[in-house]
Amino acid sequence: MPVEADPDLFKALGDATRRTILDELIDRDGQTLFEICGRLTMKHNLTSSRQAISQHLAVLEQAGLVRTRRQGRYKFHHIDTGPLRSIVERWPIDREAPDP
Repeated sequence: MPVEADPDLFKALGDATRRTILDELIDRDGQTLFEICGRLTMKHNLTSSRQAISQHLAVLEQAGLVRTRRQGRYKFHHIDTGPLRSIVERWPIDREAPDP
């Protein structure tokens, strides 16, 4: 029987801005809030406030998709795709197509 995914995981993935943040962390892991906000503005024309992005990051962290590391006065955000494993185990990608 597959492992159940945490409902927070689906909530986190259900928002387009949060998915874009994850895309940016895949592209360049270990960003500060300032860097993430800049990339969202420049590359995606998202004009969310720093507070809104910070709240999105908190949701992603609660779901286990983002881990943080403090270094001095900076907080770096790192993607963790481990929680997605429960989704892949529940609905495997490598399945044979049904016969027509």
